[in-house]
Amino acid sequence: MTARILVVDDIPANVKLLEARLLAEYFEVLTASNGEEALRICDGGLVDLVLLDIMMPGMDGFEVCKRLKANPLTMHIPVVMVTALDQPSDRVTGLNAGADDFLTKPVNDLQLMARVKSLVRLKTFTDELRIRAQTAKDIGLEHLLKSGGQEDQGKGMTLLVDNRTSSQERIAHILRKTADVTVMSDPQTALFEAAEKPYELAVVSSNFQNYDPLRLCSQLRSLERTRFIPLLLVCEQGEEDIVNRALELGVNDYIIRPVEPNELIARCNTQFRRKRYNDRLRSSVQHTIELAVTDPLTGLYNRRYLDTHLQLLMERSVARSRPLSVLVIDIDRFKGVNDAHGHDVGDLVIREFAKRIRLAIRGIDLACRHGGEEFVVVLPDTDAETAQTIAERLRLGIASTPFEVGGEGLELAITASVGLSALSRPSETADLLLKRADMALYEAKNSGRNRVVAKEAA
Repeated sequence: MTARILVVDDIPANVKLLEARLLAEYFEVLTASNGEEALRICDGGLVDLVLLDIMMPGMDGFEVCKRLKANPLTMHIPVVMVTALDQPSDRVTGLNAGADDFLTKPVNDLQLMARVKSLVRLKTFTDELRIRAQTAKDIGLEHLLKSGGQEDQGKGMTLLVDNRTSSQERIAHILRKTADVTVMSDPQTALFEAAEKPYELAVVSSNFQNYDPLRLCSQLRSLERTRFIPLLLVCEQGEEDIVNRALELGVNDYIIRPVEPNELIARCNTQFRRKRYNDRLRSSVQHTIELAVTDPLTGLYNRRYLDTHLQLLMERSVARSRPLSVLVIDIDRFKGVNDAHGHDVGDLVIREFAKRIRLAIRGIDLACRHGGEEFVVVLPDTDAETAQTIAERLRLGIASTPFEVGGEGLELAITASVGLSALSRPSETADLLLKRADMALYEAKNSGRNRVVAKEAA
């Protein structure tokens, strides 16, 4: 794993010490001696993680962190405060400023590297989401990235897994100030609970006598339904080995007993914000993918999706020695609908037409709007004879019942012409298959419309 780490400290000896440790682990190191320089470097987009001193002349580390987290271009960069300040109030101030962790000088090498690697992995994941979401700028991603305050709203749904009643009661009492808490003692029951409900944080205590709490953490990271839930480990003094192993497993954060209430709340709030931010990024990515392959008027797949997947479906059919057929469907005399009633009514007709296509085909079939009033249906595991039956059912479903469109009870008699072709040889391409279906459609149009014509390979 490699990454660019920015070390910010006004004392050159401190910078050199951290730089040497990071270079030994093959990280790329950038340095800054003050807050203004650090912000300028981060704005350049070259930084994967910031190791930030607090006590600096001019702008202190708390202010640098606040500005980084307030800037949509840098808010996703993890910040670890490395300082001689060691009071709980200092940690809380740093965490409330947006810091991801707080390490006290002199820094333990193993602890430093475990934390750096953990946060770099998290940053890499977030970066992948951000890169994929860039195509969504025109549907609001810029607004998403600038709306950091929205991630702070509402109590986070939290699962507390703790073996001791006294510990459960104390931690739950603290958490209820910022979270809706479910408390469980049995790890395996907790695993099923986490998989069934939309938790935003799992707090796992290390105080189990006959069970390794890291096993639960590992299982939560392994399951598809729980792998994105942030994990916070509550450890005892002297359990550094457990902490380091936990961070390697993907645990997001930890806190050492005795638990300081404000620090626990601050760490939980950090995880809630990050979870909500990544959830919104992930949702934006999914929405972008759907827009990229879906026709917005009908909800069917679009031509781009067809171009990508038809050849793949054909190759699968050849590999399994199974038939495949294609229908090309066109609304008859659609121009007359637009000319007589306007494009708004034309859009309603197209939408209803797509709905009837869905009703006539099977779940395994692929329906696409090819463009304008033309549609394509791909029928896997379907020979020409069966495809003819499906096409006739579709044609009748369109012609038998008038289309009710508009708000004034307007009814239109709509018919469709259908061209059909079936996969004939293993070497056939998607273009040739569609071309044959287009030729069949052309023949259906010329022979009177409202009919199905099949075209065999020459």
